[in-house]
Amino acid sequence: MKVTVSRKAYFNAAHRLYIKQWSEEKNLNIFGKCSNPNFHGHNYEIIVHVKGKVDELTGIVIDLKYLKQIIKHEIEDLLDHKNLNLEIKYFKEVVPTAENICIFIWNTLRKKIDNNKHLSVTLFETPRNFVKYSGN
Repeated sequence: MKVTVSRKAYFNAAHRLYIKQWSEEKNLNIFGKCSNPNFHGHNYEIIVHVKGKVDELTGIVIDLKYLKQIIKHEIEDLLDHKNLNLEIKYFKEVVPTAENICIFIWNTLRKKIDNNKHLSVTLFETPRNFVKYSGN
């Protein structure tokens, strides 16, 4: 029997959507106000979903205390109150769109969660705009 266990977390971060090789005009046309040279911020919400078999002995899929700890240490502590473009090495070369942030979070957490468990991450940039990534 497989069950999905989920945990919510939050972080606040600033970013700017732009491509260095493009003119300011082209960036503005593609990314709109999200290309503001002075950056802008979001109150991000993430939901981490871990799906797997329920252990017959413990009755759990994953220890929620462990899941809470890795989300805090690997994601919240790293990204909270940061300028993603300037302070996070990965986003110095990758445009920090919601899609790319979600992929970054998934890749980071995937290293800490057993491969026999299915992992997916939902990232809310706003209450109406969100993305989900499951590693494929």
